[in-house]
Amino acid sequence: MVDNIDVVGQEAIYNLAQKHAARERALPKSRAAIRYCANSIRAAHRHEFRAAEDLVIQASALLAEMATDLRDHQDIFFAGFVQDAQKEYAEAVCFSALIQHRSLPSAADLSIGSPAFLNGLAESVGELRRYVLDQLRRGETTDCEVFLGYMDDIYALLIAVDFPDAITSGLRRTTDTTRGILEKTRGDLTSAVSQVRLQQSMLALQRELQRQSPGNDAF
Repeated sequence: MVDNIDVVGQEAIYNLAQKHAARERALPKSRAAIRYCANSIRAAHRHEFRAAEDLVIQASALLAEMATDLRDHQDIFFAGFVQDAQKEYAEAVCFSALIQHRSLPSAADLSIGSPAFLNGLAESVGELRRYVLDQLRRGETTDCEVFLGYMDDIYALLIAVDFPDAITSGLRRTTDTTRGILEKTRGDLTSAVSQVRLQQSMLALQRELQRQSPGNDAF
């Protein structure tokens, strides 16, 4: 029997135990960060921006803790669940910035990878569509053209990212989805604006006819 097999075996088992422990510490933090980001997006839709920011701050703290937990286990760090949390974090932060007409942060500003950032930015387009539809239902069309412009700008950026999916974490598929969302929103907004203009024209015509009616002549 090889005289050092127990030693090398125990060393391997110890390393795996350390890796497993690090993963078990980080995984619940990823889930919690995703939950914070989802709640932040919901708060932003309600214009509760202070609450939305507090939630993404909590998510950011968990992302930093995961980076520390997995500092010596980069294979686990890049296994996927950390990037999922980073993507949701980017989506929440970018969506809140866009509906407040604020500048977008960069991936470096958020301390996350570019693939997660771009995928999160792309998914914020879906939230923008929901926000625009909510505005239209309330009859508020003023800023909707601006939000559609933001969606256009994001899509223009995404189609310029020409790298394999292995590098971008499947960004091409997300970009295709973004295009569909953009075109649907453009159609919905066009129909809504046309309807509003038609209603305004009919109201103006009605007022003009009432003004010209003989019953309105002064005695």
